[in-house]
Amino acid sequence: MEFDLENPLTSSQVLHSHSVASLFQAENHHMLSTDYCGSLDSVDCDVSFRRRAISSILQLSCGFDPFLSYLAINYLDRFLSASGIPREKPWITRLLAVSCVSLAAKMKKTEFSLADFQGEGGLIFDSETIMRMEILILGALKWRMRSVTPFSFLSFFISLFKLKDPPLLEALKARVTEIIIKSQKEIKLLQFNPSTIAASALLYACHELFPLQFPCFMTAISNSSYVNKEKMLCCYNAVTEMEIAEFDDLYGSTVSRIRSPVNVLDRHCLSSESESDVKRRKISVFL
Repeated sequence: MEFDLENPLTSSQVLHSHSVASLFQAENHHMLSTDYCGSLDSVDCDVSFRRRAISSILQLSCGFDPFLSYLAINYLDRFLSASGIPREKPWITRLLAVSCVSLAAKMKKTEFSLADFQGEGGLIFDSETIMRMEILILGALKWRMRSVTPFSFLSFFISLFKLKDPPLLEALKARVTEIIIKSQKEIKLLQFNPSTIAASALLYACHELFPLQFPCFMTAISNSSYVNKEKMLCCYNAVTEMEIAEFDDLYGSTVSRIRSPVNVLDRHCLSSESESDVKRRKISVFL
C-alpha cells in the first residue's frame, strides 16, 4: 500500500480520538536532535552539506510527485540527525541523496529505475552500493519509514475550523501545503515538532485567506490540548519571517509566470498587504 504523508499510521480517512492521540505521541520518535539543529545553525560546512544534498534530491526527483522529494529530504534530515554529517567522502552527498530518493519512491509506490533517478551526468552508483546505503539509512531511522510530518496533522487541525465549502478547503490546504514544503528548507523551523509546524502554517494561511475568521481559527487551535501555545508562537514567527523573506525576493519583480487559480489568490492576498503590515502581523497576531 502506498504511504500517505497525511495518514502515516493508518489508511483510514476517519479521525478517531485514539488515532489522534497516537499520532501526537508518535511524532516524538520522528524529531531531529537538538545537536543536529544546532550544528546547522552554527557550522557552515554542515549547512553546506545539507544544502548540496537537498539540491541533489530535488534534481534527482524532478518530474515526480513533490511529496516524494519532501519524504526523501525528511529521510535525509533524520539520517543526518541520528548518524552525524559525513565529511571525509565528497561523493557521499550524492549517494545519500540517491538512496533517500530511492527509499521515498519505494514507500510512495512510485515506478522508477535507478538510471532514471541518476540521470546521465555526475557520479553513477550501482544498485548494490545504493542498497548498502539504504540499509544504513534504514538502521539509523530504526525502520520508521512511515514518517510523521506536518502533513500528518492537517486533517486534525482543519477539522477544528468547521469549514464546509470544498473550494475554500481546497484553497486553504493548497496554501498550507506550499508553506510546509518551503519550511523543510528553513533551518530555523527544524527545531519544532511536526504538529507545531502544521498548526503555525495553517494559521498563517488562514490569516492570508480568511482574515476576518482568523480569531476564531486561532482560538480553535489554541484551545486544543495537544498544542503548546508558546512554541506555536515562536514557530508562527519563524514561518512569518520565511514568508517575509520570500516577499522581499519577489517584491518589484516583473517576471511573469503561469499561476494556478490558488496561486493567484495567494499572491493577491500577499500583495494586498504592505511589508510593514506583514511584520506587524507577526508581532500582534497572538496578543
